[in-house]
Amino acid sequence: MSSNVSPLPIRNRRARAGEGEGSRDFIARAQAVAAIAAKYADIVDRDGRFPREAMGALREQRLLGLMIPVRLGGEGARAADIVDVCHILGGACASSAMIFAMHQVKVACLVRHARGVAWQERLQRRIASDQLLIASSTTEGNSGGNIRSSEAAVQTSESRIALERNASVISYGEHADGLVTTARRSDSAGNSDQVLVAFLKEDYSLERTSGWDALGMRGTCSGGFVLRARGEAAQVLPEPYERIHSQTMMPFAHLFWSAAWSGMAAGAVQRARAFVRKAARGSGGQMPPAAAHLTRARVQLETLRGAVQSAMRAFEAHANDPDGLNAIDVQLALNFLKVEASELAVAVVMSAMRACGLAGYRNDGEFTMGRYLRDVLSAPIMINNDRILANAEAAVLMSDPPIGLSQA
Repeated sequence: MSSNVSPLPIRNRRARAGEGEGSRDFIARAQAVAAIAAKYADIVDRDGRFPREAMGALREQRLLGLMIPVRLGGEGARAADIVDVCHILGGACASSAMIFAMHQVKVACLVRHARGVAWQERLQRRIASDQLLIASSTTEGNSGGNIRSSEAAVQTSESRIALERNASVISYGEHADGLVTTARRSDSAGNSDQVLVAFLKEDYSLERTSGWDALGMRGTCSGGFVLRARGEAAQVLPEPYERIHSQTMMPFAHLFWSAAWSGMAAGAVQRARAFVRKAARGSGGQMPPAAAHLTRARVQLETLRGAVQSAMRAFEAHANDPDGLNAIDVQLALNFLKVEASELAVAVVMSAMRACGLAGYRNDGEFTMGRYLRDVLSAPIMINNDRILANAEAAVLMSDPPIGLSQA
């Protein structure tokens, strides 16, 4: 499989004079990582192991600190830059792309909501200088995928904190250099009165409670753990999680995940295209019977790319405007992106597999679609689409549909 998946043209690329390391070519560096990730993707999937080669390449290319501000040693990359990298990695190895996406969501929360806190800024410097990988712990106990509800509470004693949390999922937790987790603000706080807390690996222990033998996304190693952590009070981000969630966690997650899924879909289309071209050459130019499915897959892929691009533009228009980001229409658009992108990605891969016919259905040939299909089926159930749609019901009733098509 070729890892040369075209990026999403979110915006015109331009040199960023005066931004130091921010002028680096993210696309070329991402493609270099994708070439390595693609080489090991089948092994990662078969063995259900962490994609250590791809992570090593991400560190070598200095991509884990992209979003850290230049003044803290990073490159000051925008969300659109990360979207492009997620898309490119998605075409090579879905697990690598999703790990990178989840890491960057956590970094975005630190960058956007921990300004001026010395401990937090030291952490950001270390992410940039040492290329630390940060995991996410937002799923807990009986709350399932409801990340706006926490059971465990931060225990505070003078300037120290402690947290014990039954995390039903911590993706790549045993392989990360630190993690960011949600928790109740205190013992007396309600389940939705949450904070976000950052810990380095030396601050916590993980006791495994479940493994990760999944249909797809096997390399994310998303097992369950009891997290026991201690640290400084400054490791709690100063802003309430409610604000972090609406302004950063949700929009960045949906953008980065959708970009990874679009890359996966693009990779499947590339493979189906190679099959159809080979079949046509072998039959004197006659197209195979299922070639029409390749055309359908390409149409669906363009729709998916357009959805990500549209949501990216909506986010960028309000990225530094909290009131604008919290507007009902913007929140709906960013939530609906996750639903639309995840379902479109499944449709694209299914069409690509049908274009390949039996060659796509088999696991033992160069045109197999098995890994693409198994990986992409995680998309609609990762923060379940039904939950998102149910939570959006009240907002839908309060929001009029757009009158025309010419304006966002």
